[in-house]
Amino acid sequence: MPTQKDEVYGDHISHQFNEELAELKTEFLKMGGLVEQQLMDSIQALIENDGQLADDVRGRDKVVDKMEIAIDEEATKVIARRQPTARDLRLVVSVIKMVADLERVGDESKKIAKFAMGLSQEGQAPRGYVEARHIGNHVASMLHDALDAFARLDSEQALRVMKEDKRVDEEYQAATRTLLTFMMEDSRNISRCMSVMWVLRALERVGDHACNIAENVIFMVKGEDVRHASMERAEEVVSR
Repeated sequence: MPTQKDEVYGDHISHQFNEELAELKTEFLKMGGLVEQQLMDSIQALIENDGQLADDVRGRDKVVDKMEIAIDEEATKVIARRQPTARDLRLVVSVIKMVADLERVGDESKKIAKFAMGLSQEGQAPRGYVEARHIGNHVASMLHDALDAFARLDSEQALRVMKEDKRVDEEYQAATRTLLTFMMEDSRNISRCMSVMWVLRALERVGDHACNIAENVIFMVKGEDVRHASMERAEEVVSR
């Protein structure tokens, strides 16, 4: 009986076509690893008031942008040369979509690094760092698991990532309420707390992008688009 991997990556008469698909997957995962590190470093820079690390994160954003363009170009060439059908077309189209999500995670990491640099110059750690660390670790785990689900073509793991998105939203809302309380208690907290709120918003968006990647993994494996579908519907698709 064919595995999930067999259902997406069949053997082709053209050995070169197999290599092109494998290379596309490899380059996507390489970009994913870079973006994942960028995210973790931006969180570390914030928590540890490390302005130099934050500056390094911002500098790496150009590398991510170049990788996005290169993968997009290669995916377009595969479509033009091979005119893939069904499962292979799902793979190529999904990679194009997921690369865009990775690039946006890179943008959010750069944004976090920017605020980390500003806060490190102020010296005093503001309220909200505990919440930022917690949500940051949560969305970093989601991104890692989404990339792993892609590597292993594991739709069940992708579904688990999707389910985590609601929890992140709840954590974000609770953290925002906490920071608002701090600002009301002492107006001197407003500027620093606002910076942390923007960081939290960026982290919440990272969770959304991880969820998007997971949705595309399910599309690749199962052949059905679960974007905007209810969780019950996504569960039904994955259980087939």
